[in-house]
Amino acid sequence: MLESILASLASLVIGVIETTGYAGIALLMALESANIPIPSEIIMPFSGFLVFEGSLSLFAVVFWGAAGNLIGSLISYALGFWGGRAFLNRFGKYLLVRKSDVDMAETWFAKYGDSIVLLSRVLPVVRTFISLPAGIARMNIWKFSLYTFGGSLVWSFALTYAGMLAGKNWDILGEYFRTFDWAIVLFVLLGAAWWIWRHVRGITKE
Repeated sequence: MLESILASLASLVIGVIETTGYAGIALLMALESANIPIPSEIIMPFSGFLVFEGSLSLFAVVFWGAAGNLIGSLISYALGFWGGRAFLNRFGKYLLVRKSDVDMAETWFAKYGDSIVLLSRVLPVVRTFISLPAGIARMNIWKFSLYTFGGSLVWSFALTYAGMLAGKNWDILGEYFRTFDWAIVLFVLLGAAWWIWRHVRGITKE
């Protein structure tokens, strides 16, 4: 059952990007930033591979990845702004939002202030959930948007460039793998497995 789910997720991510290009990248990154378990660690490196192939532009991939991040983050910000902590405590598990993740993000926000919104965009886990406490704290939305987009540009570029490097080095690994598609699928499956396992296990415990 789990293998079927993961295979479907892998097919979805790859299919969306290959079919819709930049719009698909923006959509998937928006979903990830809105707490839907579709890791950017899968989306952007695969997009980087397509840049290496010449199918997409590096500048456009990075821009639309960051734009999607901003859109999804604004949705999470609104959830925190209008719903507050009480709403998240009650309904967060139905949105795949772990209480412990929100607690951690709130701790970071309280300790470092608005600047953590910028810095957290390149940190695993925190980057996804920092928008919620920012909304709860009613951080200035223009500053929030600026920090989010700026940090997301860095994150999107780093992951996209990693995908490009993987493509450039593929000839070296060619004798061990028949096609790059299999490596991509394996990477997607492993990343998705970790993401889903972590969220589902954590939510059931909480």
